[in-house]
Amino acid sequence: MTVVRPARAKRATGTEAAARRGLDMQSWGLPWILPAAVLVIGLVYFAIGYTGFVSTLDWNGFILSAPDFIGAGNYAELVGDNVFWGALWHTLYFFIITFTVQTAVGFILAALLHSRVRLGAVYKVIIFVPTVLAPATMAPVFRQIFDADGQLNWLLQHVGLGWLSQPWLASPSTAMGVVMVVTVWQWTGMTFILYYAAMSQIDSEILEAARIDGAGGVRTMRSIIWPMCRGTTGALAILGLIGALKTFDVPYLVTKGGPNHGTEFLGTYIYHTMVQEKHFGYAAAVAVILLVLAIVGGVSSSVRSRKGAS
Repeated sequence: MTVVRPARAKRATGTEAAARRGLDMQSWGLPWILPAAVLVIGLVYFAIGYTGFVSTLDWNGFILSAPDFIGAGNYAELVGDNVFWGALWHTLYFFIITFTVQTAVGFILAALLHSRVRLGAVYKVIIFVPTVLAPATMAPVFRQIFDADGQLNWLLQHVGLGWLSQPWLASPSTAMGVVMVVTVWQWTGMTFILYYAAMSQIDSEILEAARIDGAGGVRTMRSIIWPMCRGTTGALAILGLIGALKTFDVPYLVTKGGPNHGTEFLGTYIYHTMVQEKHFGYAAAVAVILLVLAIVGGVSSSVRSRKGAS
């Protein structure tokens, strides 16, 4: 008995010492994360909370004017706002179409460039370059191309398809199509890069076994490569949904949300309501709805992708 007790005491003492070392490491690590924690809590979360507070006010944004507290009045007004519901609907089908096209084109390009293609590095650069271009530099070019007297209509007339020429930016249906074309052109490169990286992680022995078993290129892509890139597709879906919810630059710079709110998104609607109409409380309410939709969409997409992967 006298031998066992000191051993237990030593083990207990060793455990306590390890715990103290862990606490010491945690205490030493705290100063390193403190600046980031202060920045996130003090800036980001404060801004979110303040936006939620402003959404309960009827205020034009000027400091000298006294805001009126109206509670949920702005949210009640949103229920009957046709422009708000139109912007929400535009966001939804904009995400569905752009995500589908970008996924298909990016996946196919990644698969093609994984094969033996001459000048593959040059093609990769060409595909990815639009992703790093600023929308402010692209917008004037696309406005010129799709103008009534622009290069697209000129080309259609000179190839015998003049009956297709039209003022693309003057109709709500075609203007939304232009915004989608610009977005797909800009972000397909990012989709391509992520799929290319995912395909690089696939074991070459698996693909070789598929070829030995007689699987062709299309069958290999459908049955092996596509399922093994499911995680990348889920991540792209989350990024695409959040990106669609906060879309602002392309529709504002190309169409300014028009014509007749035909390309109005939640981001452009917030800008118009806050900056042009000086209705800060109402714009803050739309921003809160946008934040809630982004959180719900991101979490649900993440849960679905995890279930699919399992």
